[in-house]
Amino acid sequence: MKTQNIDRTRRDFLAKTAGILAAPWLGITAAEAQTLLRTGWRQRIETAIPTKAFAAPRKRRKLLIFDLNVGYGGHSSIPAANLAFTLMGEKTGAFETVISRDPSVFSPANLRRFDAVFLNNTVGNLFEDPALRQSLLEFVYGGGGLLGVHGTSVAFTRWPGAHEDWPEFGIMLGARGANHRDSDERVFIKLDDPTNPLNQPFGGTGFEYRDEFFRFHGPYSRNRVRVLFSIDTERTDFQGQPRGNCFRADNDYALAWVRQYGRGRVFYCTIGHNPYVFWDPKMLRFYLAAAQFALGDLPAPTIPSGKLTPAIRAREKLGWRLGIEAYTFHKYTLFQAIDKTARLGLPYMGGLSFQKVSKEIPKNFDDKLTDDELKQVRLKLDSASVRLLTYYIHQIPGDEAGCRKVFEFGRKIGIETFMSEPSPDAMDTIEKFCDEYDINVAIHNHDRKVSPQYWHPAGVLKVCQARSKRIGACADLGYWMRSGIDPLKALNTLKERLITVQMHDLHELSPQGHDVPWGTGVGKTKQFIEQIHRLGIRPTMFGLEYSYNWFGSMPDIAGCIEFFNKVSMQLAKRDKI
Repeated sequence: MKTQNIDRTRRDFLAKTAGILAAPWLGITAAEAQTLLRTGWRQRIETAIPTKAFAAPRKRRKLLIFDLNVGYGGHSSIPAANLAFTLMGEKTGAFETVISRDPSVFSPANLRRFDAVFLNNTVGNLFEDPALRQSLLEFVYGGGGLLGVHGTSVAFTRWPGAHEDWPEFGIMLGARGANHRDSDERVFIKLDDPTNPLNQPFGGTGFEYRDEFFRFHGPYSRNRVRVLFSIDTERTDFQGQPRGNCFRADNDYALAWVRQYGRGRVFYCTIGHNPYVFWDPKMLRFYLAAAQFALGDLPAPTIPSGKLTPAIRAREKLGWRLGIEAYTFHKYTLFQAIDKTARLGLPYMGGLSFQKVSKEIPKNFDDKLTDDELKQVRLKLDSASVRLLTYYIHQIPGDEAGCRKVFEFGRKIGIETFMSEPSPDAMDTIEKFCDEYDINVAIHNHDRKVSPQYWHPAGVLKVCQARSKRIGACADLGYWMRSGIDPLKALNTLKERLITVQMHDLHELSPQGHDVPWGTGVGKTKQFIEQIHRLGIRPTMFGLEYSYNWFGSMPDIAGCIEFFNKVSMQLAKRDKI
C-alpha cells in the first residue's frame, strides 16, 4: 500500500458513502455505499451518533479500521460499523478513521501512524505473512490499542471451520470461537463491572438485547480478561438451535471485556452481527467509550475479573499498582519469579537485565533474546496473569544505536519504565527516546560508593532539571535508609519527579540494616505510603523488593502485601471512592 493512500481520512470516506466510487483500500464498495443510502441506514446512524466524547483526546488520534474477510462473505453490519465509527470520531472530535482491506497496512512503518486498530468483523485468515503478524503483535504489546467485534473472534483462522492458524492472536484478544444460537437471539444482559467507564452508557443496570451472541471456550478465562457484561443466565431462556457447542458448565457467557496485553489496550464485544446494532444510541455510546479506551484516552481498570479482591479494587480506585521487583527473586529464573508473583496474588512485577529467563532459555533477560524467546516470555506472563511494568538495566547507552536497541527491547516486552543509573552525558539521547517510545526512565539510587551521582535525591533532581517528565526517580528506600536519608524528607524533595519506588522496611537505620516485613521496622512505611497519597503521586509500581533470607522469604513477603493491602484499603475508604 502506498503511504498517501493510508493518509486519507474521514472526509474521503464520507464522500464515498455519498455514492462516489470507493477505492479498494477504503474497505467499502460503491454498492455498499449505495446500500447505506437506499436502506436508510445512513440516516439512522447519523441520528444515533453520540455528540460528545467521554474524554478529551490527549493528542490527535487515528483509528485504523480493517474489515477484510477471507473465505467468508462478510457480515452485512460491516459497512454500518465503518460509517458509525467514522461519524462518531468526526462528530465528537475523538479520532479520525482510515479504512483498509490491504494487509500491507500492518507493516511497522504504517502501523506507527495509528493509535489503535479496529478489526471490524474480520473472519478468516486475514494474512499469513509472519512479519506482518509480528508487527501487529508488537504494536499492541508495546502500547497500541486493539478492538474486535463479533467475527473478530475467528480472525486468523482457516475458514470455513475456524481452524486455528495463529494461537497467540486468540490469547491476545481473549477468546476464540463463534458458536451461537439464532442470529436474533433474545437474552438478558448483566453488568459484571457496572462502574467500569466503558459501561457508563448503561447507567449501572442490565438490559435486554437481540443479536447473535457467541459462546466462547478456551483461551477465554476470567483469569485473563476483565468482563464488562455477560448473559444473565437466571433471566434468559435459552432457545433456538445451537450452532456448535453453546454450553459451558460454569454458565459463564461473557459478551464483552477489556484486557491488557503487555501495554496494549484490548477490547472485544460479540454484539455486532446485525446492522441495527450500529444505529442503537446506547450501543454506539458503548463503542465510542471502547474506542477511546483502546486509543488511550479513557482509562479503565483491566485486572482480570477472576483476580479481583477487595484490596486490589481499593488499589484500582487509588490508581496504585503493587508488584514484585525481580531482584526479590533474582536467585531464581524469571519464569520462577513469575510463578512466585502469581502465587502471592500480585498482578504486576518488574524485570531484571541479569536474571536468567528459564531452564529452557538459559540466557539473561535482555535485548539479545530472539523474537521466539520473547514470545515464550509473553506467554508465560499471560498464563500467570502477571504483567511486566518496570525493568532494571544498570546503564543505558548514550549512543543513538545502543540507546534505540534498549528502547526497542522495552517496547517489545511492554514495559512502562526503565530503572537505571545512566551517565549524565547520555541523558540528551535518553530523553529523546523516552518521548519517542513513550517509556519513562527512573534513575535508581544505590549507596554513595556505587551511585556517587544519584545516591542522594538532590543528585537525581539535578540531572532531571529542565527535562521531560518522563525522566525522574526510582526511589530505593532501602539504600536511602542505609545511607542515612529519611524517606519522607526525600519524598517531599522529589515530589512529582518520583516515577517508581522500590519499597523496603529495615530492622535498623544503618548500613547493615536488612529487610523486615513492612510496618515492623524503622522505615515509617505507613507514613511514607500516606504521604504519597497526599501528594497525589501514582508511581509506575510500588515495587516490593525484599533483599533478605533469599530462599525463605515468601512468608515475610506475604506479610508486606498484607500490610500494603490494609493501608490502601483504609485510604480508599477514607476517600470514599
